[in-house]
Amino acid sequence: QVQLVESGGGLVQAGGSLRLSCAASGNIFKINDMAWYRQAPGKQRELVAVITSGGNTHYADSVKGRFTISRDNAIYTVYLQMDRLKPEDTADYYCNAGGINRLGIPMDYWGKGTLVTVSS
Repeated sequence: QVQLVESGGGLVQAGGSLRLSCAASGNIFKINDMAWYRQAPGKQRELVAVITSGGNTHYADSVKGRFTISRDNAIYTVYLQMDRLKPEDTADYYCNAGGINRLGIPMDYWGKGTLVTVSS
């Protein structure tokens, strides 16, 4: 079993910054893409940013130029640097990792989420 644990959420004023971290642990065989999703109250979960094992990145249009995703493959950790935060960024942020277990079966792992609240 693989666990993803997020940290770094909290309350920040508009225009401020936060850095989220997500560490994978447990019976890891192979981790491929890692991503951040978010879900605001009453809305569907949406992709924020994704990074491949080779470092290629993709961002939602709403966060381009403000958020930066990165990862440290040696410690199975993904980060999300969030700058110039806006009230509409308020949401629960979830870490996601795609991987393969020791049986060669594709797996999809999720963290439990961390709350980001941006006050106006």
